[in-house]
Amino acid sequence: MSTDISLGNIEESLRYADELKGQGNVHFKAGNWEDALASYRVALGTLPKRKPIPKPKQDLPEDEPLSQVGSSSKDKVDLDVKEEEVPVVLTEEEVKAAKARAVLNANIGACYLKLSEHKEVVNACSEALLDDPHYIKALQRRASSNEQLNTWSSLTSAQEDYNTLLDLLPESSNEKKEIQRTLQRLKPRVEAAQQQETTEMLDKLKGIGNNILGNFGLSTDNFKFVPNGQGGYSMNFNR
Repeated sequence: MSTDISLGNIEESLRYADELKGQGNVHFKAGNWEDALASYRVALGTLPKRKPIPKPKQDLPEDEPLSQVGSSSKDKVDLDVKEEEVPVVLTEEEVKAAKARAVLNANIGACYLKLSEHKEVVNACSEALLDDPHYIKALQRRASSNEQLNTWSSLTSAQEDYNTLLDLLPESSNEKKEIQRTLQRLKPRVEAAQQQETTEMLDKLKGIGNNILGNFGLSTDNFKFVPNGQGGYSMNFNR
């Protein structure tokens, strides 16, 4: 009986969410991004939550009491922690709900894209991809917004998404050539962002070091790092 009630609830929520999505689509086509966003969010809220991924189990010696595991160095046992993902089993209706969540989150990302709120685009599309890792539109929107954020981490994430798209899109797709050109343009941008952020981080660390060393009449300029010819560095102190 409980299974039937649960199934009915999912089916009902799917129907209601689809109606709200339709309203959101009307707003979106009319250019009313905020209203479309509100409709999509309400629709998302009517759907069941995503099932959590079970944590990997540990393999323990079958005949040894838990209280004695690792009780002494002689009897210490290395636990074999399974790193592979534990599969989540979904019913047919739960699969439909997952697809509906993916579509709504991707639509939410489309609204934020129109509003130029790129961090929100990335967040929404990431949610969509948790339910459908091969969702082309979500990957495209997330990659595009990560480009706009223009940080080392965001540009690197964009590269990863574009490479995933190259694997997913058919060979006949015209988009593949454009993605390949985009990846070529991204490479120097990633390197430049990495260099800039590394320099900024080192400058901040240098500032902290100078504040501390200043108490002793010193600064980071008194310390020079020189390659030692063996792949490392030697530190020289100069007054």
